[in-house]
Amino acid sequence: MAQKNHTTNLTELLLQCVTQPYPMLSMLEWLCSQLMEAEVSQQLGAEKSERSERRSGYRCGYRPRRLDTRMGTMYLMVPKVRHGGYIPFFVTERKRSEAALIQVVQEAFVQGVSTRKMEKLAKSLGIESLSRSQVSEMTYPAPSATISKSP
Repeated sequence: MAQKNHTTNLTELLLQCVTQPYPMLSMLEWLCSQLMEAEVSQQLGAEKSERSERRSGYRCGYRPRRLDTRMGTMYLMVPKVRHGGYIPFFVTERKRSEAALIQVVQEAFVQGVSTRKMEKLAKSLGIESLSRSQVSEMTYPAPSATISKSP
């Protein structure tokens, strides 16, 4: 089996990223793509286009996904896996923190904090994209949702 060369010329990478409008965001995007490729290769038991007896699945292209970070918005090409699917670990970690944020907003609303005050609080914490309408969406149930009372 041929050994894959896992070297990167960091000087070229740094020069390429520095020429971008947002160098740190560009570096983060590169790092995320490398992490996704490594994670998919481990999940499937083989590198991209590698023939292996221990292979447990196959890739089938990429799908574009938007990821909002503190540094800005980046668009990632997430590898697709034919059977079983793939979600990058750093996306699932963010989903947990988003769920925790929603719970805090809902609890604050139940305690009587207004949506305007929650918007100001979010901005003071560095969350720029939490508007009053989003707070309302988090706190009011969807019209199709029904609440059943126990007898």
